[in-house]
Amino acid sequence: MFAAYFDCPGGPENLYMKEVMKPDPGEGEILVKVSASALNRADLLQRRGKYPPPKGASDILGLEAAGSVAGLGPGCSGRWKVGDAVMALLSGGGQAQYVTVPEGLLMPIPEDMTFTQAAAIPEAWLTAFQLLHFVGKVQEGERVLIHAGASGVGMAAIQLVKLAKAIPIVTAGTHEKLEATANAGAAAGFNYKIEDFSEKVLEFTQGSGVDIILDCVGGSYWEKNLNCLNTDGRWIIYGLLSGGEVHGDLLTRLLSKRASIHTSLLRSRDKEASSVFFPQYKERLVRAFTEEVLPHFSGGTSPRLQPLVDSVYPLHAIAEAHRAMEENRNIGKIVIEIPV
Repeated sequence: MFAAYFDCPGGPENLYMKEVMKPDPGEGEILVKVSASALNRADLLQRRGKYPPPKGASDILGLEAAGSVAGLGPGCSGRWKVGDAVMALLSGGGQAQYVTVPEGLLMPIPEDMTFTQAAAIPEAWLTAFQLLHFVGKVQEGERVLIHAGASGVGMAAIQLVKLAKAIPIVTAGTHEKLEATANAGAAAGFNYKIEDFSEKVLEFTQGSGVDIILDCVGGSYWEKNLNCLNTDGRWIIYGLLSGGEVHGDLLTRLLSKRASIHTSLLRSRDKEASSVFFPQYKERLVRAFTEEVLPHFSGGTSPRLQPLVDSVYPLHAIAEAHRAMEENRNIGKIVIEIPV
């Protein structure tokens, strides 16, 4: 089969389409014929040699995929059959013609949704859902500040905050991105390049600040984050685009607000033993998302959720897709089409 590959860490020019061995499904695994995958910041970091896949995971890029069931490994429960349209959360291997997936990490593709649209859901939407509900315990009426609001996770988080009857506020770096977040349902948006978002957030909230911050930026934002975080607020860090160094008295500021810092990385969750009665973390997450959120992607639901696809690249143009993300050109998800 063909897969996105690189022989040594470096820039996008190192990427190419390579012929590799097709995987075989193991115990409790499903073989998926991939029609589309999507790009994530983790792929860029892995390509640079800064984010190796977890132990036992495929070293092929791709943390999500959409396609059809092509085979069943031994010990599968019978929930899935060959030909079913599915999407999956992965630890790696999605940007290839086939990938094996533990059956508990598969989700049905909503009716009337294309593989291209479905590929934009698993990683971004499950990350946002996990941050808001498993980590942040978002409550109705709370205000949530979402950094990188026009990213895949950001656009998903806006809609999920609205679904939870809370109030999404975003930051982004261009007028076009702020306009897209407003169309997705953001109550307010601020351009971090030309204005102090913490002052604007306090102004919008009449001085009280936000209850939750979803932060993929890290070190450079710490003072502004704490400035606009409400008493007893939750600051959730899931990325470090600006690095992890903090210069200043963070702990005193944090303590004065009785605030808490949470951190989360979804990809590196251990493959702990699971059973029907004690499913592993990712399986619990996928099950909750499937039950509580997935129905809202289908027609006739209110509110109706919508994955946002920015652009689509064929697998052989994977290097250009990486360049587009590195230059922050995308609003929503960059999808990779896999050749038949």
